[in-house]
Amino acid sequence: MTAPMLLSVENLRISFATSRGQLIAVDDLSFAVGAGECVAIVGESGSGKSVTAMSILGLTAFSGGRIDAGAIRFRRRDGTGCDLTQLSDKAMQQVRGDEIAMIFQEPMTSLNPVFTVGEQIAEVIRQHRRVDAAEAARKAVDLLRRVRIPEPERRFAQYPHELSGGMRQRVVIAMALACEPRLLIADEPTTALDVTIQAQILDLLRELAAESEMAVLFITHDMGVVAEIADRVVVMHHGRKVEENTTAALFAAPSESYTKRLLAAVPRLGSMKPFAGPRRFGDETADAERASPPEPLLAVRDLVTRFPVHKGAFKRHVANVHAVDGVSFTLGKGETLSLVGESGCGKSTTGRSILRLVEPSSGTVELEGENVLALGRDRLRARRRDMQIIFQDPYAALDPRLTAFEQVAEPLVIHGVESGSALRDRVVSLVQRVGLSEEQLERYPHEFSGGQRQRLCIARALTLSPKIIIADEPVSALDVSIQAQVVNLMIELQEELGLSYLFISHDMAVVERMSHRVAVMCLGRIVEIGPRASVFGDPRHDYTRTLLSAVPNPDPARRRTAALPASQLPSPIHPIGHAFEAPAYDRVGPDHFVLMN
Repeated sequence: MTAPMLLSVENLRISFATSRGQLIAVDDLSFAVGAGECVAIVGESGSGKSVTAMSILGLTAFSGGRIDAGAIRFRRRDGTGCDLTQLSDKAMQQVRGDEIAMIFQEPMTSLNPVFTVGEQIAEVIRQHRRVDAAEAARKAVDLLRRVRIPEPERRFAQYPHELSGGMRQRVVIAMALACEPRLLIADEPTTALDVTIQAQILDLLRELAAESEMAVLFITHDMGVVAEIADRVVVMHHGRKVEENTTAALFAAPSESYTKRLLAAVPRLGSMKPFAGPRRFGDETADAERASPPEPLLAVRDLVTRFPVHKGAFKRHVANVHAVDGVSFTLGKGETLSLVGESGCGKSTTGRSILRLVEPSSGTVELEGENVLALGRDRLRARRRDMQIIFQDPYAALDPRLTAFEQVAEPLVIHGVESGSALRDRVVSLVQRVGLSEEQLERYPHEFSGGQRQRLCIARALTLSPKIIIADEPVSALDVSIQAQVVNLMIELQEELGLSYLFISHDMAVVERMSHRVAVMCLGRIVEIGPRASVFGDPRHDYTRTLLSAVPNPDPARRRTAALPASQLPSPIHPIGHAFEAPAYDRVGPDHFVLMN
């Protein structure tokens, strides 16, 4: 490698003291990062990726970790070298934020909700540079402009909750870049973002690194992102490095079985072209003869959901958020319809409106011919047995005070379906069906991995034998191998039980694998809907094409060379009484429709 080494991690060992003894989180890890180079550390949750990143900034001690052995050598701005593990707290504070900066995974937890975003960026500048408040504010506005935030002067005075997820992540990047660090550590910075925002942020990081010869240590489990941005890859498993190579060589010919499994589990956009319907990972058998169209189960017509905007000391109702605006579709028995689109497009609100977890403003939702929106409280409660939901975050969806048995049994108890030994037998059969054991039923949620928790949520959704499951981003927070297991499980359950899924996601490759039909949403409306092969193979709406072009390809040879143009969707907030023209669609193929207005 021609680039001089900026960071060298040598034989690093990190441990945590637990109630069950010493836990070795990182064991004998060595790698290096050169100036201007992007090195990706990949692996599943618990592999030691984030712990390694935190140790470079001296942050492991705050979470109970201890560096037992090894060195972390860093070449400073003045050309001198140092071992970061031996620096005093005061010296480390000078390095942190100035010469080494970090972007954390969840921008909302990285920002202080009581200060404006501009104040938070300016504070970093004043901490490390001798400038007055006015100069710091001017530099903060320049940084917001640099990370392509529109109207930076106005955004400077806004609070984190007033910005979208993509905007907040850009603010965190601006904070990290405030003092022009020599090394930027990015810990899963795009995991929770939509594909278009993710593509823009990857383009931004690549551009900024090229401008200032900044090195980037990129931590992720998304192999598409790795192929898009990394020069070299370090693969970790159970705290140890199992393989290291250039990105092109590692993707072309991985040498370790774990790396091969990791790459095999990556959903690839376009891999479903030979198949008509959903397909489990590893299943390459030919499609059977296409059956006749499925019998309709759910019919949504002209669904409208709006949220009031209040302003002033008296909380006057001044406007409405048009979250869902005239959405119509049908879902057949045993069919999967996927709703895709960027954050704020109305996907999740549509799913929650169907279940009446939020009350729609107008429209009809018919389940087997019965209008769910017209039901009284008792009838709605009974009807909800046929409609269940799986949420994005399995940990937040489970009660930390209840055991796994109590979580799964709760719907059966509430509806009075089972009791006594029959209840136990039913719960055991459900958890075994989703790949968990009876012995695990006495554990609490924190004792399960992310994938196991999502399996628990699926088991709970199945307890009342529903006809429809609304799956709201059920795999977006999971590692690729766990993601593949959950996708396979959902497809198997559909085949076995005849379930219908409304699958809500922004991961286009997973959507392609799961779906019979796809509906693309933008600003509360469906802009294109049709069979999966038609929408992915022949997209007709400009927005659909933009979404598909932004998906990172897990193949370094097909890395995007042109940056995706930065774009901002119009605001969904409109004055009271504002109404759009009813959506009109053009039929462009069999069961394939595109919005005309």
